[in-house]
Amino acid sequence: MNGNLRGNLKIGSQVRVVQKQDQRSGKLTEGVVEKILTKSTNHPHGIKVMLEDGIVGRVKEIIE
Repeated sequence: MNGNLRGNLKIGSQVRVVQKQDQRSGKLTEGVVEKILTKSTNHPHGIKVMLEDGIVGRVKEIIE
């Protein structure tokens, strides 16, 4: 599912995010959404979230 739309996300969603330092390599980190940080309804690079383990990144894939 598309990680560019805030409506597709909810707290507890399993997602893959790209962290700021991994943007060039495109390395994805998997986790569960704790907070949705982007306020707008969509973002071209992905909605910014905080995962349960404290990692902040932009959503590239929504797993469930």
